[in-house]
Amino acid sequence: MCTIKVDTTKIVGKIKPMHGGGQPPLGGKALTEFFHYVTEAGIPFSRLHDVGGAFGGGRFVDIPNLFRNFDADENDPTNYDFTFTDHLLKALVEANVEPYYRLGITIENQAYIKPYHTFPPKNPEKWARICEHIIRHYTEGWADGYHYNIRYWEIWNEPEVQEKMMWCGTDEEYYHLYDVTAKHLKACFPHLKIGGYASCGFYAIAPKVKIDPETNLPGTIPPSDHENNLMHFFYGFFEYIKEHGSPIDFFSWHSYADVSRVAIMDEWLHKELEKLGYGGLETHLNEWNPYAKEFGTAHHAAEIAAMMIALQHGHTDICCIYDMRTNTAPYCPLFDIKTHKPIHGYYSMVAFNALYHLGAQVESQCAENRLYVLAASNGEKHAAMIVNLTGEKQSLTIEGVDLKNARCSLIDQDHLLSWIPNANEIQNNDVVLIEW
Repeated sequence: MCTIKVDTTKIVGKIKPMHGGGQPPLGGKALTEFFHYVTEAGIPFSRLHDVGGAFGGGRFVDIPNLFRNFDADENDPTNYDFTFTDHLLKALVEANVEPYYRLGITIENQAYIKPYHTFPPKNPEKWARICEHIIRHYTEGWADGYHYNIRYWEIWNEPEVQEKMMWCGTDEEYYHLYDVTAKHLKACFPHLKIGGYASCGFYAIAPKVKIDPETNLPGTIPPSDHENNLMHFFYGFFEYIKEHGSPIDFFSWHSYADVSRVAIMDEWLHKELEKLGYGGLETHLNEWNPYAKEFGTAHHAAEIAAMMIALQHGHTDICCIYDMRTNTAPYCPLFDIKTHKPIHGYYSMVAFNALYHLGAQVESQCAENRLYVLAASNGEKHAAMIVNLTGEKQSLTIEGVDLKNARCSLIDQDHLLSWIPNANEIQNNDVVLIEW
């Protein structure tokens, strides 16, 4: 028997936007016919990275798509091609989703054969000015542009990834690009948030667990050279920007590990930033997807829900799952790649949004390891989300609240946030939403 205690009178914080997503679900003749799903799920952010496929589909978001001739005059509006990105951002804003703009390029997965855009810009100062004009177009109306509320502008993505897929230069060349760009953009737009660097992650901090076949005891797999290099890049970056006085409003990072490992990384990052002199810096896990190949299963939905709950309890300020596309396996956690309709993971986002909409996180307690619980309230209406990753069925007792008139909904292999009569028990890999 698991006992959960909820106190709706004790506010412990705000429900954070843990249910953001990556690129939006482009598709159909108008490209935006599936956007209503993100509105209905209350998705708060769409991070604009890898938008439209390889090379940004040749049309979207990426600097080489918007400013095609780097040798052209960056001050001349006629040298920019905003057409498809205008279409995309207008649709997002109309869908009540805030764009989260990555300034840089789409990953080139075959860069080991030949890289095209992963080289460092040959003139970092000019590259920064190009970024400036893109921001002015979307926030200040430059070049027949818009006045959108786009707060977050991220400089590049995963510059430390292997095989030149995102960056062919040295670590120091990226640090320099960040320094030049961040200083220029903050001088132009002190009210906006400029950051990066979209780290590949910190897997070395929470290595995988393995069972020794001889002793049958758990152990850990030593970090790979790549995982160790990620750590080297991280420390090098903060050493460089501290020495050069580079501004940073948020630090973004990624992980494809499960919730138990990511929670360790989240805690480590919080403490490490404090040690480095960056305590209080916003942190964004803006690319994540545990057990990505299991999309469309109850377990995947449970892992997604547990991650959002764990990081709501943790230090991360914004999360954006990778991805919200509808047509590319396995990084398609929210939609069926054939029908383009929502699947299990989507409904975990919908369930979390029920709490996000209420606004305030209230106290919830549960001693059972791997049973994840979160509760929210607006003073009149209340909700709780429970996720079971314990490996077995759990009987539940919920204390401190009157649930006799509560509505309970279930996500399991056969139910997509469907009504159930009560929440007296929860099977392994189930997600339960209770509203009262």
